[in-house]
Amino acid sequence: MFSRLTRPQAIAVCALPVAALLATAVFAPLPFSVAQPGQTTNVLGENKGAPVITISGAPVRDTRGQLRMTTIVATSPDTRVSLPDILDSWFRTDRAVMPRDAIYPSGDTVQEIERHNEKQMKQSQDAATQAALNHLGLDDKDVKVGLKLADVGGPSAGLLFSLGIIDKLDGDGTGGDLTGGRVIAGTGTIAADGTVGAVGGVALKTQAAKRDGATVFLVPKAECADARAELPKGLRLIPVTTLKSTVSSLVALETGKGSVPSC
Repeated sequence: MFSRLTRPQAIAVCALPVAALLATAVFAPLPFSVAQPGQTTNVLGENKGAPVITISGAPVRDTRGQLRMTTIVATSPDTRVSLPDILDSWFRTDRAVMPRDAIYPSGDTVQEIERHNEKQMKQSQDAATQAALNHLGLDDKDVKVGLKLADVGGPSAGLLFSLGIIDKLDGDGTGGDLTGGRVIAGTGTIAADGTVGAVGGVALKTQAAKRDGATVFLVPKAECADARAELPKGLRLIPVTTLKSTVSSLVALETGKGSVPSC
């Protein structure tokens, strides 16, 4: 024979499994990563004591200004991200919550991801070199370019690598610097034919750029809206689609002649 529960007793009994479910939801790992602004590196300078760009087989210019590639830093694929972590990051402009697969599509282990990122970086460097030399009408049999950037993987520095090679070899084409002496940052993949591709994380990269002194940010045109979302004050966006148009925009910015596109 069962005794009848009072209303408070019934509520208490029903609340127990609900509380257990909520506790599980709060502390259970979720398939997300938390990202934040990462390092930026001047590709015209040095990284960890070594030049980022080395060139042989052609005269190399002394350059002023900076061309800074930008990165984001995300929690590793084996980091447990819980609901409190997501809620805390959701309301911060210097954090972004992203599906883990959007950041780490290549595998589940750190080793797999590192190998994938290293492969992408090598492919990006090869494409950046070819795109820059093609732009200048130079043959890679005559001009040898070395690119070295420690602790960074993936393809998103491609555009900045190409611009750095061009600035070191030709500047703005008339004896001046492609940067005009400015600190210019940016992001974007590059194909050997000079096409610039989207990369993701641009809102966080603009914050990293501003933090490290940039006044101009080169962003793939398709990501203009994302870049504007949390744009730091005083940072000018220039949308880019090809290496050729990017160089033209920077020359126009330096000389004040011609139009400079905006997002």
